[in-house]
Amino acid sequence: MILNYFKIAFRNILKHKGYSFINIFGLATGMAVAILIGLWVFDEVSFDTYHKNQNSVMQIMQNLTNNGKKTTQPYVPYPLADELRRSYGSDFKSVALTTGVGSHLLTLGNNKLSKQGIFAEPQFADMLTLKMIKGSSEGLKEPGSVILSASLSSVFFGNEDPLNKIIKINNELDLKVTGVYEDLPENTTFHDMAFVAPWALYFNNTDWIKKEDDPWRPNAFQIYAQLTDKAEVEKVSFKIKNAKLNKVNEYLARKKPELFLLPMSRWHLYSEFKDGVNTGGKIEYVRLIGIISIFVLILACINFMNLSTARSEKRAKEVGIRKAIGSLRTQLIGQFLSESMVVVGMAFIISLLLVQLSLPFFNDIASKHLTIPFGNVIFWLVGITFCLLIGLISGSYPALYLSSFQPIKVLKGTFKAGRFAAVPRKVLVVIQFAVSVTLVIGTIIVFKQIQYAKNRPIGYNANGLISISVSTPEFHKHQEAIRRELIQSGAVTEMAEASNPTTAFWGTTGGIEWRGKDPSLTTDLPITGISYNYAQVIGWKFKEGRNFSEDFASDSSAVIINEAAARFMGFKKPVGEVLKWFGRPATVIGVVPDMVVNSPYEAANPIVYFLSNTAENIVLARINPSVSASTAVEKLEATFKRFNPTEPFEYRFADEDFNKKFADEERVGKIATSFAILAILISCLGLFGLASFMAEQRTKEIGVRKVLGATVFGLWQLLSKDFVMLVVISIVIATPVAYYFMNQWIAKFTVKTDISWWVFAITALGAVLITLLTVSYQAIKAALMNPVKTLKTD
Repeated sequence: MILNYFKIAFRNILKHKGYSFINIFGLATGMAVAILIGLWVFDEVSFDTYHKNQNSVMQIMQNLTNNGKKTTQPYVPYPLADELRRSYGSDFKSVALTTGVGSHLLTLGNNKLSKQGIFAEPQFADMLTLKMIKGSSEGLKEPGSVILSASLSSVFFGNEDPLNKIIKINNELDLKVTGVYEDLPENTTFHDMAFVAPWALYFNNTDWIKKEDDPWRPNAFQIYAQLTDKAEVEKVSFKIKNAKLNKVNEYLARKKPELFLLPMSRWHLYSEFKDGVNTGGKIEYVRLIGIISIFVLILACINFMNLSTARSEKRAKEVGIRKAIGSLRTQLIGQFLSESMVVVGMAFIISLLLVQLSLPFFNDIASKHLTIPFGNVIFWLVGITFCLLIGLISGSYPALYLSSFQPIKVLKGTFKAGRFAAVPRKVLVVIQFAVSVTLVIGTIIVFKQIQYAKNRPIGYNANGLISISVSTPEFHKHQEAIRRELIQSGAVTEMAEASNPTTAFWGTTGGIEWRGKDPSLTTDLPITGISYNYAQVIGWKFKEGRNFSEDFASDSSAVIINEAAARFMGFKKPVGEVLKWFGRPATVIGVVPDMVVNSPYEAANPIVYFLSNTAENIVLARINPSVSASTAVEKLEATFKRFNPTEPFEYRFADEDFNKKFADEERVGKIATSFAILAILISCLGLFGLASFMAEQRTKEIGVRKVLGATVFGLWQLLSKDFVMLVVISIVIATPVAYYFMNQWIAKFTVKTDISWWVFAITALGAVLITLLTVSYQAIKAALMNPVKTLKTD
């Protein structure tokens, strides 16, 4: 019986090749989207599951009240680690103090590499359950040791045994390799961590830490902790809440530091905080893309249901005969569901092919390295369940509808589908296009928001601005000689040093006071150390005052502030105002435009610029516009290597770094765009199939109308207007829905675009035009048929 069901199903598919193609290809496209997004979502939600202790490892976070608002950060003072071990040790299996993951120069002979690494206490490696390939993480208990990732070890030592070999870090310290660990996968927080060195090594060789008179003041380090088996996150967070508050001085206590635990399972998807409350993060995009994929799949299922029920009258006699010779309704339902399963099975096979072909493109826009896990049993179990579910969803309505026909009416020829039989099909078409139109509107608004943020003034000229990282003191000794040589060579017009690039700030200070400051206001302002030529390099246009100058010895105790800082401090005439920086006077000599340093979607931060007299980590150079970028970079590299041969030449263009700030939104926008196009394609496929069937169904009516004098244009209007009306209804439904959800999305940004009326107008016009193009082919084809041929059978 079941075998017979499938034989009949295959015959029907082959008999109606056009409709079968629309069904199978439409379903395959929808299933391919669902599989792609399923792989992407799984990769996102499985972030950090590589670490066996994921559920018990925490990062110590703190809320601070600064600049009139509560902020959340992962950086804490280093004495806190001992305090947690000493006072709350019963709740923690281990506590590890670390630096942030940063770039460091590693050298072995002539092989010099700049790699991301971390300085951490020994228990950090066990906490992350690093899989040691050679040696042991126990070596981190020795201050002069280091453990390397497998890939870094391979670069340095090839197939040789790296254990006990010596490498140099930052051209200063010799480290003995005591272990090699397996490279961490990309969907882990520390995937780019190429080495782990002891915290004690960093502490013992960092002057500023030793000179710090109050070690509880600088929030410069990170602490990770592993809870005991019985400890609960909320209870331990409550216990340690005031662990820092109880240790800091009166001024820092006014910042109201509150500690809490953030589980590793939330680091990737729930990393955003507002006013001290976890408001979400990337999980919003995961949900959004997941919902889009479900809707695209539903659209494909709708096509199947629509075309199956639309052809009901063609199969009415088949149903009548089957019932007349004794077929039960359950058997007919089984027949039609088996047809659905065959279509879904074929669509699933094609969808796997489509996924395999589209993965390189999808990985590119999603910044992933996803593959289809063909060898994973769970994947196939999910896939089969997935097919059965879709087969039931897609085939249930047609099966129930077709099996309900009364055999007497069908065989007498008096069967009519009924005046309301087409209503479900129309409702489904409206749903299809409402979803498609909503996706298109949402996609346009996402890119409109990105473009709006990109076009805001950034406060400096990013074109031709290059940022070069330096980590050794040799460069600073020759900075002026390098600058003169590069300017004379014509490669650059100017060069300067800074403590951070133009697209990020790495340091803040809470020790600034000014006239009229509210005594109860605690502050933490970004600061940037710069050299004399910084303003010329980045292209500052001073709003007030002047730049630092070697002609004024007093500029060593002067500062430049941006407009946001002037507003924040309440200065109407900032130039000449005297700030107190930890009690030392600093005169404001200039005001510059607000630079977009942090998020381009947020208001500019108040920034204080001071004249640096120490070696800084960033060199900024303005490429000569009359020289090509490649030529300038070659000259820069050659000059840098001659004066600073111990360090690799690493550079970045400021405009490229700035554009990376839009990566998450652009990535989601591109994915949404791709799926919106597929949603429209699937909807149009269904519309094309329905139009084809309707034209076929009304062939004789069209013949009669042509005999009576109807024009081709009139017949085109007749066949098209119903579909256009359905699309118009879908636009009316989609417009407020899209407006509501996109308004909610845009509300989270401080710098945001408006939701313009033209977005809805263009989308509506586009939907109507696409509908007309889709339907017109079948409508005009039917209208041009010879009426003699269509009527001669009557």
